[in-house]
Amino acid sequence: MINFYLYLLAFTLVHSTVDDKMTKFCANLAFLFTESTLLERYQLAKNAGFKCVETGFPFGISKEEIVKAKNTAGIEQVLINIYTGDVTKGELGFAAIPGKEQDFKDSIQKTIQYAKELGARKIHIMSGRVLGPVSKVNDEVYVKNLKYAVGLLEKENILGVIEPINSYSVPNYYMNSYNKAIDVVKTIDSPNLKIMLDIFHLQHIQGNITNTIKDLREYIGHVQIAQVPNRNEPNTDGELNYRYILDLLRSEGYTDWIGLEYKPKTDTSKGLSWIKDMGFDL
Repeated sequence: MINFYLYLLAFTLVHSTVDDKMTKFCANLAFLFTESTLLERYQLAKNAGFKCVETGFPFGISKEEIVKAKNTAGIEQVLINIYTGDVTKGELGFAAIPGKEQDFKDSIQKTIQYAKELGARKIHIMSGRVLGPVSKVNDEVYVKNLKYAVGLLEKENILGVIEPINSYSVPNYYMNSYNKAIDVVKTIDSPNLKIMLDIFHLQHIQGNITNTIKDLREYIGHVQIAQVPNRNEPNTDGELNYRYILDLLRSEGYTDWIGLEYKPKTDTSKGLSWIKDMGFDL
């Protein structure tokens, strides 16, 4: 009997180790399954084989509705974007916008409530657009707002992530530099603030994928992927070799979820064949 339990323990340890090293994909519901409503996308992601999803802030949908959709589908949610304001006016958050400090506080508090109800462990804190030259005031407001946010996130055991976004996709976005992002994370110096490493944006901003991943490894809180330049499936024609990049992330110790934030070239479900084609599983 003792030998049996030793065998069972060894089997569990070995398979847990293997699972921990597997590449894990989560569906970004702002980009995938857009043939249907956001509430329906949870079930579609589950039906496609996903175990986890991430979303933007669910504008116009109550906590009760979105939580019901997630729970009914029986799927995990790892990340949600912060409430960004009036998207019809191009607002993409308030963190770096002077005079919008109360809007930022309201937005992070609101998003934390949604995250807690959804069981999401990460919040993408968006900086907002700066129309004109970035000033020292923008920098100061950004750090001050993030310190406020981190104080709340630490109490809830939620990770905040900040994402450099390239200027081709989103002109005038404040957080568009990895050097700046690293400086901010170091300044705030909290385990509850890290970087969202979107490989699509990284390639547009500075390239040098291999060395950047190695240099930033300890600061990476979440990863997203898409091919460059057209933001389609990772195996479509483009600049990046995702077989290599995904192996590199794993070899560098990143074993958390990887968000699929790409635009399907045709149909979402058909496009998911790239996962098995590259030798991965959901």
